[in-house]
Amino acid sequence: MAVPAGTAGERDSWVAPLAAHSLLLDVAAHGDTRIAVGARGHILVSDDAGESWRQSPRVPTTALLTAVTLIDARHGWAVGHDEVILRTTDGGASWTLVHDAPQAQRPLLDVWFADAQHGIAIGAYAAYYTTSDGGQSWSAQPFVVVNRAPADAADGDDLPMDYHLNRIAMAGGRLYIAGEAGQVYRSDDGGASWRLLPLPYDGSMYGLLPLDGDSLLVFGLRGNLFRSDDAGAHWARLPTDTVAMLTAGTRLDAHTLAIVGLSGAVLVSRDSGASFTLEQREDRKGLAGVVAAGADALLAVGEAGVERIALQ
Repeated sequence: MAVPAGTAGERDSWVAPLAAHSLLLDVAAHGDTRIAVGARGHILVSDDAGESWRQSPRVPTTALLTAVTLIDARHGWAVGHDEVILRTTDGGASWTLVHDAPQAQRPLLDVWFADAQHGIAIGAYAAYYTTSDGGQSWSAQPFVVVNRAPADAADGDDLPMDYHLNRIAMAGGRLYIAGEAGQVYRSDDGGASWRLLPLPYDGSMYGLLPLDGDSLLVFGLRGNLFRSDDAGAHWARLPTDTVAMLTAGTRLDAHTLAIVGLSGAVLVSRDSGASFTLEQREDRKGLAGVVAAGADALLAVGEAGVERIALQ
């Protein structure tokens, strides 16, 4: 449902002196703007590419926020538990609660925008919402999987199982979703319908990293990392030397990639994603989101809040 601005009242997030060191689950970047989101509705904003941070004082929720995206330096959206969807039009200085549904008892886990008007939010139990008015209003849609076999349907009926949808990204003009139980999906029509892709692993996938053309990486439980160079028709497993859950990835330049995860795992590729080297963090604190911070550094968020990580 759409929620008028200002109705959250006593549920507003509070300003915490140590918010930058508390649990944060995602970070987004556009130009010099950085926005990180996490526990208790905390939203942190940087206007200098992550050198300094301030907490947004006007966030109308205390729900755990799981993902954030920016379409430009001023317009962004964040999602989280209780199906919360927040919208900013001033670079994160203030936020409006445009949707929530605590009675549904399922979190939203990611949000993606094609342009300033059209977006998709996904989450647990096949939650799937779309907007065509810049995120001012959202509509629940069925998650249509056109090639799922009847044997994969719940209780033998023709409805898709309500797998968790964890991450959405565009690669090569196509949309992909990484999900629970080895489910990876591709849409060739902007999200109107989806095809289940044959991933050779039945553990949950939590991240997607687009490469060039039809190439992309998908990763998740127990250090599992797969690469496809044909839009998901075939996958090759890449060695990672870790069994930590992999959560997020970013490109630093044309050839350098990084993927982060729990237990302080940082995987680095210097050959455009053909192979990766583990650079294990000594503190072993989990990392949940990451963006590039120059040619040889990362801006990561996780258990310890926000931190800059220099690559070896």
